[in-house]
Amino acid sequence: MPENLGKTETEELEMSENCCCEKHTQRTDEERKKLINRLKRIEGQIRGIRGMIEKNAYCTDILMQSSAVSAAVNSFNKDLIASHIRGCVARDIRSGNDQVIDELVETLKKLMK
Repeated sequence: MPENLGKTETEELEMSENCCCEKHTQRTDEERKKLINRLKRIEGQIRGIRGMIEKNAYCTDILMQSSAVSAAVNSFNKDLIASHIRGCVARDIRSGNDQVIDELVETLKKLMK
């Protein structure tokens, strides 16, 4: 493992190397950084909510922050699914792999629960 990586980057590298997923998506460094930064902001929002609970903040205030987290996760998912359709799905359809359509339908069903 590269020694110049920070602890969180090292952990991310270990997670990606030990991923249980069968398929992988090649992303540019810029795309990966953008996604990770959005997730870090969401993590920060979650930590903020935990802090509010620890300080006995008013329920409605916590619920508003929770709603903001849900909106942020939904926005993340919308951007990721759009990227998936434009990239992975389009590529697979062009190469004759129509199975990707069924996979996409199942993914959308799960996201729309």
